[in-house]
Amino acid sequence: MKIIIETERFILREMLPTDLDGMYELDSDPEVHTYLGNMPATNRNKVIETINFVRQQYQDNGIGRWAIIDKNTNAFVGWCGLKFVTDITNNQKNFYDIGYRLLKKYWGQGIATETSIPALGYAFNTLHLNEVYASAHIDNVGSNKILQKLGLRYIETFYYEDIPCNWYKITNEEYAYKKLKE
Repeated sequence: MKIIIETERFILREMLPTDLDGMYELDSDPEVHTYLGNMPATNRNKVIETINFVRQQYQDNGIGRWAIIDKNTNAFVGWCGLKFVTDITNNQKNFYDIGYRLLKKYWGQGIATETSIPALGYAFNTLHLNEVYASAHIDNVGSNKILQKLGLRYIETFYYEDIPCNWYKITNEEYAYKKLKE
């Protein structure tokens, strides 16, 4: 198991095949998918494909989403981190996206923020990226607040597969300035 980052409450590590049960609970929950196109997983094979896809991203791109593990219970909480996006999204291609997804029982506990802050730090301080993007469904108030709290700035609204989303961006310079102010 390769641990990438530790926060006060969580370990961020590579996603593993043993995360299948937690990932299935996450991806099969219709409420989790409310703002993701309402297409929850209906079988474990789809989730196995997702885990394999993320693991392949580690090899192909040197980065992929990380599993969030509770330090006290060793429970799978969800995932967060960076993804290198090679498909065209909002007229962008080959860019880094920051994202997160949590099991419903962990919502509202500050976990997405706690784990995404060091993920952004990893993007700029370890990978030395110039910019990171993100998107969130326009009605997903919580996710939009988190992205703004992280320092990403709203750029525009666009449609992703007929879903209205807000598009965000943060540059290395904006990140460094935000860190100076803290």
